[in-house]
Amino acid sequence: MADEQGTIVVIEDDPNIADLLDLYLRREGFRVVQAANGASGLDAVSREHPRLVVLDVGLPGDLDGLAVCRALRADSDVPVVMLTARDGEIDRVLGLELGADDYITKPFSPRELVARVRAILRRSESGGRQRARALSIGCIEIDVERREVRNESTPVAMTAREFDLLAYLAENEGLVLSRRQLLDGVWGSDWYGDDRTVDVHVRQLRKKLGGALPLATVWGVGYRLG
Repeated sequence: MADEQGTIVVIEDDPNIADLLDLYLRREGFRVVQAANGASGLDAVSREHPRLVVLDVGLPGDLDGLAVCRALRADSDVPVVMLTARDGEIDRVLGLELGADDYITKPFSPRELVARVRAILRRSESGGRQRARALSIGCIEIDVERREVRNESTPVAMTAREFDLLAYLAENEGLVLSRRQLLDGVWGSDWYGDDRTVDVHVRQLRKKLGGALPLATVWGVGYRLG
């Protein structure tokens, strides 16, 4: 069946790109729902409950891709892959800070995008089943089974990728981990992005957990928790 892998919502105003994504994703067994602007995209996500969203940064109107990503993260942890222009580094960083799981620059290979989609789904949907226990770092509690974080018993909202990064650091408490090790351990060895993605997510963890998070930068190497 064409939808045996579940639904993906593609929010893209360029019909040629949207149709190309539709074609390749359907070949892989996904059901695809297209939306040409931010408002209809949010409606589609609310209605369809997709496994993943492909979201263009440069959408027309008041709801561009960054605004849509912000709205999605207000009440959903659905994985998001953002499409950005070749020179859109600022957009990529902002998208990751808002909770996007990955980004890909235009023009892009449809096969590469499909590979990234599969890698994200494997990671986000297997992480909670692989480790059924609780972790703690000081006053921070990490419930791996429920994928919940608490700081002094107060719940802290996390994106799927932020949670996976925090849990991985906690599992390796006291060890200095390079950016490459973190990418391999959290994003997967088949992830295509660059090391700066780790820095963006570390910055988000520090912002959300503040001084309660004993996460040190080891210059020239990576990060150490604890």
